[in-house]
Amino acid sequence: MTLATPVIIVNFKAYETAIGENAVKLAKVCEKVAKETNTEIAVAVQTADIFRVSHEVNIPVLSQHIDDNSFGSYTGNVLAESVKVNGAQGTLLNHSEKRLRLDILEATVKRAKDIGLVTVVCANDPVAGDAIATFDPDFIAVEPPELIGGDMSVSTAKPEIVSDAVKKICNGTKCDKVLVGAGVKTTEDVKKAIELGAVGVLVASGITKAEDPEKALKDLVNGLK
Repeated sequence: MTLATPVIIVNFKAYETAIGENAVKLAKVCEKVAKETNTEIAVAVQTADIFRVSHEVNIPVLSQHIDDNSFGSYTGNVLAESVKVNGAQGTLLNHSEKRLRLDILEATVKRAKDIGLVTVVCANDPVAGDAIATFDPDFIAVEPPELIGGDMSVSTAKPEIVSDAVKKICNGTKCDKVLVGAGVKTTEDVKKAIELGAVGVLVASGITKAEDPEKALKDLVNGLK
């Protein structure tokens, strides 16, 4: 399976507002907005929350990370098969807060693809995105680290990064693969990203730390139209 586009992926990270029962509450908000607006919205949650969240909502749930190993003596590793049987439909990989060496990333993408997990791989710039594209993940989320969690989105502050990433990753043609992250918080941020060729956004604090997550998410959805 894959995710329909355009798509909004909400990364819950490890914020207090988005773990345990709070993760379920926030996921239900995402589900509500997804249904009301007929929009593909997925959530990337802590490994420990995959089971409870996936059994409470009917939107795609992603693991925030997996490791490249299979079954065996790997205490503490996050097994692809484990997240899948607990309800994850995909995985986020190589986030700036969980960066992987390129060869390990390639192996991890392959592991995920082999068992049918959707792969969303983060890249800090278009050059990295171009290299990652050779692994054929489902999506590549371009996120300049210096803008993550900030007040200015990449599509507004550095639109050339988005357009260059689309050009490199899609080989100059249209493709449903590039997502935009880092500082995305408003309707205009999303609208600009789509205009530049992205097919969705990866967001975190703009939703997880919002006073009214439902309103904040609806604002982002408006940018997809």
